[in-house]
Amino acid sequence: MEQRLSLVTLGVMDLERAHSFYRRLGWVGHEVENTVFFQAGGLAIVLWGREHLAADLGVADAGIGGFSGVALAHNVRSTTEVDDIMAAAEEAGATVTRAASTTFYGGYAGAFRDLDGHAWEIAHNPGFALCADGTLRLPDFSRARDDT
Repeated sequence: MEQRLSLVTLGVMDLERAHSFYRRLGWVGHEVENTVFFQAGGLAIVLWGREHLAADLGVADAGIGGFSGVALAHNVRSTTEVDDIMAAAEEAGATVTRAASTTFYGGYAGAFRDLDGHAWEIAHNPGFALCADGTLRLPDFSRARDDT
């Protein structure tokens, strides 16, 4: 597993409220299917409903002392890489919370919690470009909407 992050997803209680907050900070994001994406240097910050994020990761959202509402993601170039990293994580002591499988967005991903309970997603998303150095580049969501 390369030593890098691709996305940090923040599970939010109210998507519009959270999106408005980041807009007031000067951030420019793109809302796509009830998810807001911000390019943040070589990675992305994502806002998504907290309950959706917990369900997608296969974890219970128990509030204080439970799921933190934050997921770290490591995007890779192939489904095989997802499987290899998930196996390595489990061998290292991680708890697999969602076995790798095809995703609703046409990718392939699995999720686990590390030894301290931090949630990770390992994903292959053919719609998100990965540069040679692992930098993630979001697609131009505004162009995709214009084509529909």
